[in-house]
Amino acid sequence: MLSRRLLRVKVVQMVYAYYKTGDTDIAKKEKELFHSISKSHELYHLFLLLLVEIHSYAEKRIEFGKNKKRPTTEDLYPNTKFIDNLFLQQLMINKSLLLYVEKLGISWSNHADVVKNIYNIILESKIYNDYMSLDEGNDYDKDKKVIAKLFEKVIAPVEDLYNILEEQSIYWNDEAEFVISMVIKTIKSFQQDSGDSQELLTEFKDNDDKDFVKKLFRKSLVNQDENRELIRKYSKNWDFDRVAFMDVVIMQVAISELKEFKEIASRVTLNEYIEIAKFYSTNKSGTFINGILDKIEFERSKDESKPVVDEKS
Repeated sequence: MLSRRLLRVKVVQMVYAYYKTGDTDIAKKEKELFHSISKSHELYHLFLLLLVEIHSYAEKRIEFGKNKKRPTTEDLYPNTKFIDNLFLQQLMINKSLLLYVEKLGISWSNHADVVKNIYNIILESKIYNDYMSLDEGNDYDKDKKVIAKLFEKVIAPVEDLYNILEEQSIYWNDEAEFVISMVIKTIKSFQQDSGDSQELLTEFKDNDDKDFVKKLFRKSLVNQDENRELIRKYSKNWDFDRVAFMDVVIMQVAISELKEFKEIASRVTLNEYIEIAKFYSTNKSGTFINGILDKIEFERSKDESKPVVDEKS
């Protein structure tokens, strides 16, 4: 399933868009919210498919070398450790990935130059060369580990990759970092004995996650006046009108989660939105939001712990 943090980010983004676009149709925005989540799931598969495409390109390069009119010794006897990588061999035949690719028709066929460029960058990397220099045969755990490192340290930082993603979908502008973390998590979770049936992440873990998104989004909008009044109350030392609008939106969503999802530890909720603020708002937003939310949660927890008075007694 997509991480709860990414789901929270999606809600924050759509609440922000709700105000900024002036479109006050909650049902319409909710539909767009779930579409954006589906696009994140698509990006997750597109990154996994990129690894397959890089592997395929590496194979073609070796075949091209062997078929030269005047092949060198290196062309005839290439180092095949990368194309023999046991994790990549397993990913290539993954049923879930192949089914998703076929269903949505996603591919890198229109961006062969990007695949080539990334492969060449990989060839120059220390991680790749250290791996290729090992004399021992392919080992599944080591093969999996090196692909995770290559994806995180070599592939993910390639700027051209993000230019392509931005062209393909407006939903992929800011979330690649979150999806990359899920791809790395997926790579590390693979088991050799799972063969072609290794499970990939689904959009939602279960209906609870889907309900979480829907309820959090709607409550953040329906209770906006009440939540903003709380923010005003506990930001007395700040000019509320000068507080970054994104900060207000993040706190508005955070307060809704604190109120509506009591089964989630308050510290977990606070930490999540503080981290989101660091990524999506100003440098000082994390500290500011932490202070305001701490005060709100402290007062809320005090009120809930008060004994209920029976008015009839």
